[in-house]
Amino acid sequence: MYQIIIYIYAFGVWVASLFSKKVKKMRKGEHDAFRVLQENVDPQSKYIWFHAASLGEFEQGRPLMERIRQEHPEYKILLTFFSPSGYEVRKNYEGADIICYLPLDTIRNARRFLRTVRPVMALFIKYEFWYNYLHIMKHRGVPTYSVSSIFRPDQVFFKWYAHRYTEVLKCFTHFFVQNEQSQSLLHSIGLDNVTITGDTRFDRVLQIKEASKQLPLVASFVGENHPKVFVAGSSWPPDEDIFIPYFNSHQDWKLIIAPHVIGEDHLKDILSKLQGRVVRYSEATEDNVRDAQCLIIDCFGLLSSIYHYGTVSYVGGGFGVGIHNVLEAAVWDIPVIFGPNNLHFQEAQGLKAAQGGFEIKNSMEFTSLMHRFDDDADFLQSSDEAAGKFVKSRAGATEKILQNIRQL
Repeated sequence: MYQIIIYIYAFGVWVASLFSKKVKKMRKGEHDAFRVLQENVDPQSKYIWFHAASLGEFEQGRPLMERIRQEHPEYKILLTFFSPSGYEVRKNYEGADIICYLPLDTIRNARRFLRTVRPVMALFIKYEFWYNYLHIMKHRGVPTYSVSSIFRPDQVFFKWYAHRYTEVLKCFTHFFVQNEQSQSLLHSIGLDNVTITGDTRFDRVLQIKEASKQLPLVASFVGENHPKVFVAGSSWPPDEDIFIPYFNSHQDWKLIIAPHVIGEDHLKDILSKLQGRVVRYSEATEDNVRDAQCLIIDCFGLLSSIYHYGTVSYVGGGFGVGIHNVLEAAVWDIPVIFGPNNLHFQEAQGLKAAQGGFEIKNSMEFTSLMHRFDDDADFLQSSDEAAGKFVKSRAGATEKILQNIRQL
């Protein structure tokens, strides 16, 4: 049945590629993967294979890749992606020796891929469970680890009819899971090869903080002594409809907006909602940015460093498909506000429980919370401390995983 589904999926991808540039890139990347491998695999080398679905999973696996590369240069690293949103952004990542798409999970592709690469170890990040690849690696005795994985009761593996689905989980040598619930769920289906190590994303955001950039234009916009700076990261129009009206009427705050989608239509929509003086980052100078009330970040790659300049942050996506990375903001010891679609985001749930993160459901709740930040300095300070402490206290997953792999 799985094989039939895979071929149906392949046909669907072919059809979708006729209409979607993103899907077309993915299909071409999968098609080219074997050529990339044949041209670059060194038969005399030993490869450790990391697989990430997309960019978020790559960031989770990155601390492990870099530690292994540093401590064990005798191994080469192969990095594969499923999604263009990961591959296109990180295809030139210097921490891996070979980067390509993962060919579709057919028996033929899986055998050819593993015969070409001959990995000595494989690490699948978070949610990746490819039936044929995993079964063939188990048959060949390749140690295979599920890293920073997280499981929920509503997943198919834990349904009464899920016997065939659970077979794929039995292919893993060991699970390094994020929390106790994941461990308990795996135990409930007879899997005891599980260790709670936490989430490597906490290690990653601390790395990002250490490598953050100084941004003179943002510093000039903020000013030397400005105590109120609101940073909205990865925002979507529904998010902007919530927070922009507040700052139109509270211009004692400086507002920085780094939208998730940087397109002219979206940027024009943001500009149409704003009052007061606005400067786009691409047009900013030391002179014109100082007196602006809002700075719009119309380029990529700066957000994680921009949070450093914030007093309060907002992370978008919570009024749509789900919130983006709250940890990149919290690591700077500032409170994080986000929308209601955060239930399946453990880091947001933890940040809320620690009282460094705040869920708002509408503009009224946002206004009430901002008034409290404005009027209660002790509340703002305690929220700052709670956010930073939450991140720092959960660091160390990378070291725990590496120690366990050495023992295994």
